[in-house]
Amino acid sequence: MTAGCSTMKRAPVNKIIPFSNVDGPGNRTSIFFQGCPFNCLFCHNPETIHMCRNCGACVPGCPVGALSVDADGKVQWNHRACVQCDACIKTCPHDASPRVRWMTVEEVMREIHRTAPYIGGITTSGGECTLRNEFLIDLFSEVKKLGKTCLIDSNGSFDFSADPRVLAVSDGVMLDVKAVGEAWNNTLISHDRATVLKNLDYLLRVNKLYEVRTIIFPGRDQENEETVRYVAERIGGACFYKIIRYRPFGVREQYQKLLGEDTTDADYAERFAALARSLGAEKAYVV
Repeated sequence: MTAGCSTMKRAPVNKIIPFSNVDGPGNRTSIFFQGCPFNCLFCHNPETIHMCRNCGACVPGCPVGALSVDADGKVQWNHRACVQCDACIKTCPHDASPRVRWMTVEEVMREIHRTAPYIGGITTSGGECTLRNEFLIDLFSEVKKLGKTCLIDSNGSFDFSADPRVLAVSDGVMLDVKAVGEAWNNTLISHDRATVLKNLDYLLRVNKLYEVRTIIFPGRDQENEETVRYVAERIGGACFYKIIRYRPFGVREQYQKLLGEDTTDADYAERFAALARSLGAEKAYVV
């Protein structure tokens, strides 16, 4: 760790996946930060949305005693004792998690050094990692010294044009464009889409858009087509366009009836990938 990098900055890390082949090119270490300004109905990890409120509801149900309440009334997590059974996640009434470590850049780098010989780089995700941009700048600067790439997996809520420093030390952004139509967007995420769409254009212009992702929902022909058409006409062949089939697994039960209780049919999703390719987004594909 260099002298210029502060080891006192801390960020809430939900988990670190040592090896991932779905978060960018090649084998990567993926770092998930806690906290997100969106509340997407289809979120597969809603426990990363909010910070722990220290209500203590999760503590009694931990089967191995990895959770406790300290003298200040705050929930404490012993990550070494935890068996990752998810009992606390299922218990939490606040879409939060007690399983968060406030880590320094130095501590995250120790984890990365363990996998460094076997990965091409790291991807930061969440939650929403751009809530921690100052931390990302320091982290990416250190990862670059290892000759590794740094990608940002973002929901687009942060205006990248307002502070280009994080892009200067990153290799690109994997951007979610969830919905273009105002009514459908507001239904899905309860957050204005203007910054997301601004980021789409800006990241294209500065050549920092690695990938765009759009989820295809069953039976939503008009909404799906509107979003895919908008994105495809802008990105052309500049980046990958990942057309994602909606999957109800992990989605909160109260929202499954609205969005669908079945996985989006592969042929149905391929219709929209084919549409994207016909509009010039030649790197569109279905997952």
